[in-house]
Amino acid sequence: MGKARSSSPTISEVAAAAGVGRATAARTLGGYGYVSTEARLRVLAAAEGLGYRANQLARSVSTGISHTLGVVVADISNPFFGGVVRGVSEVASARGFDALVISTYEHLEDEIAAVNVLVDKRVDGIILSSAACDAASTAHLQLARDQGIPLVLLDRLIPGVELDAVVIDNRAAARAATEQLVAAGHTRIGFVWGPPMVERPRFRRDLVDAAARNLWSDGERLMGYLDALDDSGLPLDPELVSVGEKTESHAYDEVTRMLALDTPPTAFFCTETDALTGTLHALRDGGVPIPSRASVIGFDDSSWAAVMEPPLTMVEQPMLELGRRAAELLLRRIDGEDADPEGSGSNESSGSNESSGSSRHGEYTQLELPARLVERASVAAPH
Repeated sequence: MGKARSSSPTISEVAAAAGVGRATAARTLGGYGYVSTEARLRVLAAAEGLGYRANQLARSVSTGISHTLGVVVADISNPFFGGVVRGVSEVASARGFDALVISTYEHLEDEIAAVNVLVDKRVDGIILSSAACDAASTAHLQLARDQGIPLVLLDRLIPGVELDAVVIDNRAAARAATEQLVAAGHTRIGFVWGPPMVERPRFRRDLVDAAARNLWSDGERLMGYLDALDDSGLPLDPELVSVGEKTESHAYDEVTRMLALDTPPTAFFCTETDALTGTLHALRDGGVPIPSRASVIGFDDSSWAAVMEPPLTMVEQPMLELGRRAAELLLRRIDGEDADPEGSGSNESSGSNESSGSSRHGEYTQLELPARLVERASVAAPH
């Protein structure tokens, strides 16, 4: 019985087994430089026979290429980000790239640490759903750019920062959802997942100012809600906009507070999954049935929304397409190509008949995909 190996085989051992020089084996296993077909096949067969595994870090140091994309999202357990990462992985895998995914839970400090880790690991590019609300909080992104690592913003823009980005038209999606409730006859519509303000706003300008300081996507959805009220000639009641920390439990508290108003809302628009589940719990505990006494529209359609009783009307985001487009854009940058200003690829997988839009901001491209309102049974005329 042979003696078990005490360490991994080296490139020199692979080269000896294949009958080639060490440099030839290194070029073959590193994926760079010219190697004849015959020699390459011998090296690969020897590597497989010996159980050789390439040292990816050493390879990236010698070649400058790690074939790895960094993906930084708020929470991979969120179905939206799970779908987005799947789209990224599909495109990356087809090109021979791995995806290294890190969740930050909307904490800027964790995001900074994540980007630093990815820079240290010499990833070839980074896709980022940032928690930064302004340019003053983006020194870590400049660090990556200084290292020659291209970045693509996903799902969120950062005001004052010019980077490639792939987002949806959040404002139009929120406007359409609110208009659906108005069309059903609702004039008192609760907005759940408003700005993280300490004091409750008294005036419209307070909300608008807070939206500008909030995460870009959240602020855009609030502005879409306000647009729909304006278009319909309905007054804004700040009491119908949730404020404070963005958690399911706080959404529950805010909806419970709204239901206790002298004139409570007859409909709710919830712009995140946790906002929706908090709202549903509050309505259930308050004995308010859907849709006979309260209509509900949520954001981020999912399979569970379709099997609820009643099935929920939802805004559907093209999660897979967002991830795919972001990965395609990043890979073009890694290849040293200009970003496609028209948005490469078809839009069929987004589930919308609308076409995506793109715009150029200096040397950077912003690709905007449409969302879709999926109508089910959770919207009815007010009680």
